[in-house]
Amino acid sequence: MSRQMRVNVYVDGFNLYYGAVKGTPYKWLHLGKLCRLLRPKDRINRIRYFTADVKPRPNDPQADIRQQTYLRALKTIPNLMIHKGRFLSNETWMRLARPIESAGGETLTRALVIKTEEKGSDVNLASWLLIDGFGRDFQSALVISNDSDLVEPIRFVRQRLNRPCYVIHPHGTEVRTLRRAATTYLQLDADILAECQFAPTLTDSAGRTITKPTAW
Repeated sequence: MSRQMRVNVYVDGFNLYYGAVKGTPYKWLHLGKLCRLLRPKDRINRIRYFTADVKPRPNDPQADIRQQTYLRALKTIPNLMIHKGRFLSNETWMRLARPIESAGGETLTRALVIKTEEKGSDVNLASWLLIDGFGRDFQSALVISNDSDLVEPIRFVRQRLNRPCYVIHPHGTEVRTLRRAATTYLQLDADILAECQFAPTLTDSAGRTITKPTAW
């Protein structure tokens, strides 16, 4: 019989959202349930969720409200912690893939676009993976991400700390360097997302009601 291991889970929030959840009816994702399904034989010691506060956009003015509602729902999971980076949005000129002709006959090679970037989540995830590893907070680790920037800390946990580090990637595209670094490297099965949803309405520890956004 295999021995139950104490596992910490490190979730790259934006990587999970854009890789597996966006465009589906499963955005109201209960990460506690998901982690238990992914590691059914282990004890989930801690879940660390890495994200950043989004800003409302002209085409989606409620984006920040939906996100904050979801973060409130996540906080009802007793062993889950939220770590925030920064979400930057600014106007910048970028080169067009193909020049286009303007109405006045001018050839345009650049356009002013709104560029959004999420900063800090990969660094925060890597840092906490190593901090917890050195602190012996887990016997094995599960990373939910497909970010190649995490190759070195994952390799370090395996080779220097001598602990298993599993990777679940939410994208269809395989990152070979992550596959080589991880103990196992598997794609998230989208079919299990339906089983891992919060109830439409729940209550936090202060007795406040949290309701799934209607747009979700």
